[in-house]
Amino acid sequence: VQLQASGGGLVQAGDSLRLSCTASGRTFNYASVGWFRRAPGKEREFVAALRGSGVNKYYSNSLKGRFTISRDNAKNTVYLQMNSLKPEDTAVYYCAADASSLIMSALRDPESYDYWGQGTLVTVSS
Repeated sequence: VQLQASGGGLVQAGDSLRLSCTASGRTFNYASVGWFRRAPGKEREFVAALRGSGVNKYYSNSLKGRFTISRDNAKNTVYLQMNSLKPEDTAVYYCAADASSLIMSALRDPESYDYWGQGTLVTVSS
């Protein structure tokens, strides 16, 4: 599976962005897909994840309510809608996928995922 993350850019505080993670090589309709981010000088952080049909979604407690993860199986794409962006959301955002249906604790652990995209930079100015 090759993952392509896109949609990042430079925005102002309060703006919205939608990131896309598109898979090629095999379908990941029933896999677990997660978004992580790494801000400058910080460790990689869990953002959101879903598995299977996408009914089960999980979020970082600090981001829940502003970020929404969804999937479009027809397009083999998972999205991360980010609203009310803040300067502290500035980071490189990575998508990751795994062929198995990960349990909730594993979804939040980057070590659980076998496939990673290259990352897309999101910069939020104040």
